[in-house]
Amino acid sequence: MTLLDRKETPVRPPEPPSRTASWLRDLGLGIRFAAGGGREGWIRTLLTAVGVGLGVALLLLAASVPHMLDERSARDHARSETKISESPDAQAKKSDSTVLRIEASTEYHDRTITGFLMRADGSHPVIPPGIDSLPAGGEMAVSPALGKLLDAPGNELLRERLPYEVTGTIADAGLRSPGELWFYAGSDTLTQATGGHRIAGYGKPGPADPLPPLLIVLIIIICVVLLAPVAIFIATAVRFGGDRRDRRLAALRLVGTDIRMTRRIAAGEALFGSVLGLLIGLAVFLTGRQFIGYVEVWDVSAFPADLAPDTRLCVLIALAVPLTAVLVTLAAMRSVVIEPLGVVRNSRSRKRRLWWRLLLPVAGLAVFGLTGKVQEYGPVNPYPVAGGAVLVLVGLALLLPWLVEAGVGRLRGGPVPWQLAARRLQLSSGAASRAVSGVTVAVAGAVALQMLFAAMNDDFNKITGQDSSRAQFYAASEIVRGDAALHSIKEFRATKGVTQVIGTVEAYATKPGKYSEDEIQPTTSFTVGDCATLREIARITSCRDGDTFVAHPTDKGQADWVDQTARKGKVLEFDAYGAGKPLHWTLPADSRTVAARTDPYGEERSGILVTPGAIDARGLPGAQTISQIRIDEDVPDAAEYVRNTAARIDPGMRLVTLNSVERDRQYASIQTGLQVGATAILLLIGASMLVSQLEQLRERKRLLSVLVAFGTRRATLGWSVLWQTAIPVVISIAVAVAGGLALGATLCWMVDKPVSGWWLFLPMAGAGAALILLVTLLSLPALWRMMRPDGLRSE
Repeated sequence: MTLLDRKETPVRPPEPPSRTASWLRDLGLGIRFAAGGGREGWIRTLLTAVGVGLGVALLLLAASVPHMLDERSARDHARSETKISESPDAQAKKSDSTVLRIEASTEYHDRTITGFLMRADGSHPVIPPGIDSLPAGGEMAVSPALGKLLDAPGNELLRERLPYEVTGTIADAGLRSPGELWFYAGSDTLTQATGGHRIAGYGKPGPADPLPPLLIVLIIIICVVLLAPVAIFIATAVRFGGDRRDRRLAALRLVGTDIRMTRRIAAGEALFGSVLGLLIGLAVFLTGRQFIGYVEVWDVSAFPADLAPDTRLCVLIALAVPLTAVLVTLAAMRSVVIEPLGVVRNSRSRKRRLWWRLLLPVAGLAVFGLTGKVQEYGPVNPYPVAGGAVLVLVGLALLLPWLVEAGVGRLRGGPVPWQLAARRLQLSSGAASRAVSGVTVAVAGAVALQMLFAAMNDDFNKITGQDSSRAQFYAASEIVRGDAALHSIKEFRATKGVTQVIGTVEAYATKPGKYSEDEIQPTTSFTVGDCATLREIARITSCRDGDTFVAHPTDKGQADWVDQTARKGKVLEFDAYGAGKPLHWTLPADSRTVAARTDPYGEERSGILVTPGAIDARGLPGAQTISQIRIDEDVPDAAEYVRNTAARIDPGMRLVTLNSVERDRQYASIQTGLQVGATAILLLIGASMLVSQLEQLRERKRLLSVLVAFGTRRATLGWSVLWQTAIPVVISIAVAVAGGLALGATLCWMVDKPVSGWWLFLPMAGAGAALILLVTLLSLPALWRMMRPDGLRSE
């Protein structure tokens, strides 16, 4: 058999690589370019990574909020009194483990200091979390923040108010936050007669009080408003350095890569930058968490251990950020034609279309319309509320590029700096739009939230009726001395800065007799005070010590109770509540009838009014000493002197600052949370604009050097940078105000409240103007450095 007779077996061509292998190879090549692209490549990658890292750190912080709130609430419940019944006045029975305590909270320079005076009933008292033993008489345990405040120079008034020896420090388990001002003090004189309340344990069972539906809507909108700019910022950061990247990809086309392969390589570069950003964000979060206890914003702080993001949210962030980076890069590549001979970017591009950009905000408003109004006491479905807000805000961000392009396209003439800025924006308005898109979303959301807060204000802030022009403080004490009212007046009047004091001893008088369970015993208030004091609470023309009066209220129903109880010439009874025999006293037949008057506390003081010469106040069961104090607000620390006097008279005295408006605590805490979040978002937006500005300056380094070499003044280029930042921001703020007003009005309709804050956008517009100036000032050093002649050198 010859070789000619032998049949050759055909050689099978090699199988093409699988699609997955091709993707992985191209992504790996992009990662190699990002990691080994020299100094310029690393600068672009680090810009992207830092931008993404800032956003990731804030997302991790947001993911930690639920755990932080749960931990704060758990510690708060752990130190609260264990309720033995639903009655707020119910007390535990005396035993070897029970403790008498009374709240002795105070304020110091607008900061609240919470504390308790405590006295053990036996040798094994229950102990609140955070301390090992109850303080002895004259001693106290304080939180670390309160300890520093007491030790700080210039706080002599506070040390005088809390004259106890500090013998212990409250551990973290007994505090809601590291900045909390809290103390436990021991007392050897505390009794039930002086206001002591007996408790048997700590640990308030059950969940927290549910939030009203209106507050739920507020919280949902706040979450959307605070997190939407973060997502947009991350999407913007992955496109830093786009011009240089496209020129590098054009060179790859020259050596044989096709369009799909080029896009996958670009996606690999974005993937590397985003993953590096994830690591940077994690490092920033873990590092910043160690110092979070030293940071206090709007009186809110947290322990480092509280900032533990939910595992599921961490996984979502770890997957969503790289995926977003890849998708944004691929979407951006579709709008750029990359060919072997260069990037076709300077040719006249197709104008942006408007119609589809309007669909998202309109759809968002339609979602609110289809959802309908929120019922005051009904359940709230969070998904339509959040979805509608996201559609409106994202729609505004998509609408901004069209408006910026349309706006700058009509700019003509003007000074040289203005023309340089306008021409730069006309050539490439997309980068400028992306840089300020976060401003649009943040300002629009803030405007809508402020409108919603203003509309809900009346629901959570009520008029108290208190007249702070007649008195600024209301003090109540369980200690009733023989001359209690006069003693309190004397002490408070001698206090520096006090101009007037209304001091009384108050109790309740009843009509004596036997009553069935279905009958209500007629009762009225009984007030002891001197003539000057009684004139402040009733319309009395003449008065001398020993006189008695019956004050009639304007309300007819209450007047009937006064008439049934205050019978002139008849006996009244003061109930001792099981602590002894009831006290009987006869109302003189010559008591005059007068009209009641509203006191500074906002209460109409009706009932029986007597002067100290008519009765010995020291024997009145269940009486309280009441003082209403007016101060001269021009005297420095006048309020602190009043609080010191109150603590000296009775450490357990309840001292209340009179306000014409009372704020709901849940509403106030949510508003504080918004302020904290808005501050963080504002800082993030400023960082975003600064990084974007520096990146654009770096891209134009050679052009700037050329302009300086041809005689362009540095001040001219500085002003051009200012206008280049200002023009897109002004347009974005206009879009944000219009969108925010529309969203805010829709939300007000949704919660069935009238719009009352059409001009609330002015502070946010001012914040945008401040951002323009700040970013420009911070970018000037880099601008001067890039205008050096060495920028002309080419390698």
